[in-house]
Amino acid sequence: NLDDQVEEELLWELFLQAGPVVSLHLPKDKVSSMNQGFCFVEFRSEEDAEYAKLVMNMVKLFGKPIKVNNASQDRRQLEVGANLFIGGLAEEVDEKL
Repeated sequence: NLDDQVEEELLWELFLQAGPVVSLHLPKDKVSSMNQGFCFVEFRSEEDAEYAKLVMNMVKLFGKPIKVNNASQDRRQLEVGANLFIGGLAEEVDEKL
């Protein structure tokens, strides 16, 4: 459960510390246009994603721990890179940089 103050820029900078971030996607509610409380972070390699999972899981942002897990296998588009699921995002978080 990420705090309401967490923004995409903060997540991008945070995960960039673990490895090269290729993309960050925050799905939005079609009615409210608010984020759905989770995002996907794509890293350049599986190794970078595994490292990010190890060092970033349960890191506290604004006093609340984030949960970092592998994205579902069916969400992968290609065998290039690696995706991580980031849950608990505040409604104010969007994918604009």
